Amino acid sequence: MFKRIVDEISRYLVGLLFIFSGLIKLNDPIGTRIKLEEYFEVFAEDFGSFFEYFIPYALEIGMIMIVLEVVLGVAVLIYYKMEITTKVMLALMIFFTFLTFYSAYFNKVTDCGCFGDAIKLTPWESFSKDVFLMIFILHLFWYRKTYVPVLRTREGHAVVGFVTALSIFLGIYAIQHLPFIDFRAYRIGNNIPEQMKPAEQPIFEYVFVKKDNGEEVRSDKYLMDTTQYKYKSVEQTNAGRTKAKITDYAVTSVEGEDYTQQTFQGAKLIIVVYDVQKVSTDNIADIRKLAKNLEGKVEVLALTASSGEQFETFRHEHQLAFPYYYADGTVLKTIVRANPGLTLWVDGTVKGMWHHNDTPEASEVLELIN
Repeated sequence: MFKRIVDEISRYLVGLLFIFSGLIKLNDPIGTRIKLEEYFEVFAEDFGSFFEYFIPYALEIGMIMIVLEVVLGVAVLIYYKMEITTKVMLALMIFFTFLTFYSAYFNKVTDCGCFGDAIKLTPWESFSKDVFLMIFILHLFWYRKTYVPVLRTREGHAVVGFVTALSIFLGIYAIQHLPFIDFRAYRIGNNIPEQMKPAEQPIFEYVFVKKDNGEEVRSDKYLMDTTQYKYKSVEQTNAGRTKAKITDYAVTSVEGEDYTQQTFQGAKLIIVVYDVQKVSTDNIADIRKLAKNLEGKVEVLALTASSGEQFETFRHEHQLAFPYYYADGTVLKTIVRANPGLTLWVDGTVKGMWHHNDTPEASEVLELIN
């Protein structure tokens, strides 16, 4: 009876958590690619340049892992081929646990990306989650030969095959367009300057000790009476709730001048090209046409992390007349999951966002402004 209860808890906890984690990442495979690139870069520094060979294939590796998460979660729920399902799941979990421990202990990658941008966990929280989940996976692995499939063989094949195909389709669609659900701070409707402010102002509490009896006294004000009180320390009572959601957005001009605040003034159509060496040129003609049609109506500019020489070459090659400015590459990848991508800001509020495959007409952009 006890084993049956643990079986059901393990089955649903592991299965549903794997599906949830996979779907969150399936919503944004580019985010998973960015996170894997971070890990490969760190491993290349710490373990050897061999890991650099994986960086160009981070998207493909990420997609395989994402689809595996979803499919394994469904497989566990229906007890599908538990002999191989639990072995693959255990191997994947050992890999995840190593990554989260490495991130936590060496403070290398501060966000594992376990649940994408939807749920942010600290490295130690991620590691603790993996250790907790490992207990139930080990239970399923130990008793893997005792489980009876919920569906007949042919039906089980059909379900797993359908889930695999659907996951691949959704992942490819998200890559070629934008995430279905946007959890980032730069999503449509957010005001960027507001996202750069702390959620709360810091609140400090001063700790004093009474000189006559040693009693500890706490106050929100600094007690000036030094004859009665001796200062001990100061503590922030709302620590962890004062960090802004956006802390690294900054823009500089070609001349090196700060242009950050200007991007929040008026209507700006921002073309994000974080790396001209990896940029897709399939829809550059559409972007060029859009910029020309908006001339005199909306300020069009580009943000890039590439060098001025590289971007100048790219700009002249494709006859892009709008000015460009510099920003951090990681920030640009966060703003929009496309290279190039487009985002419309009006007085710092995000009004629209497009993948280059979905480049809008000028009328659509103007309608969002009015």
